[in-house]
Amino acid sequence: MTRRLIIVDYGTGNLTSVKKKMDALMVDSVISSDPKDIINCHQLILPGVGHFGKAMSKLAELNLLDALNEAVLAKKTPILGICLGMQLMAKKSEEGNVAGLGWFDFDVVRFSVSNKVKYKIPHIGWNQISIKKNSLLMNKIPNLSEFYFLHSFHSKVNNQSDVLNETTYDYVFPSAVERENIFGVQYHPEKSYEVGAQLLKNFVEL
Repeated sequence: MTRRLIIVDYGTGNLTSVKKKMDALMVDSVISSDPKDIINCHQLILPGVGHFGKAMSKLAELNLLDALNEAVLAKKTPILGICLGMQLMAKKSEEGNVAGLGWFDFDVVRFSVSNKVKYKIPHIGWNQISIKKNSLLMNKIPNLSEFYFLHSFHSKVNNQSDVLNETTYDYVFPSAVERENIFGVQYHPEKSYEVGAQLLKNFVEL
């Protein structure tokens, strides 16, 4: 049976929070680590909070790497990566010094702030996003809307056409990326109240 939306379970992440938001939006969603579910679903969400290296090891251990590549790259299944889920789409990360999924041409680096007293790491709390290009994911979301962040690492994107949002925390960093069917947000829409619910609704309606 084909499930509409699969929330990928790889032993980390805000699975319950994302599932509750999907339920509130009345979306048929299932939390799963079954490669067959991932290959055969209509949409995917890759959530995540935790360590990049450990997350990649867990995806490999669960035989999810090939399934994700088949679904996303071959079948063009829409996918939304949240926080660590976005970072896993990178070529590599300083956190664990390991390769990522390689779907985007960016690396993940630790924040290097000028004032550690003023700019605490991890970056926690509400911050604005600047929308850099037209996107269905941003439908009905005003520029400079505030989303909730919780992260110590961020992406360093080489191809600027992939950047969907930017955010400033001491300096500007990419806070969302998009290319074709692949979307990633550094912030947590599942914790961002109405504006976050709108983003998730936009993704479901792609």
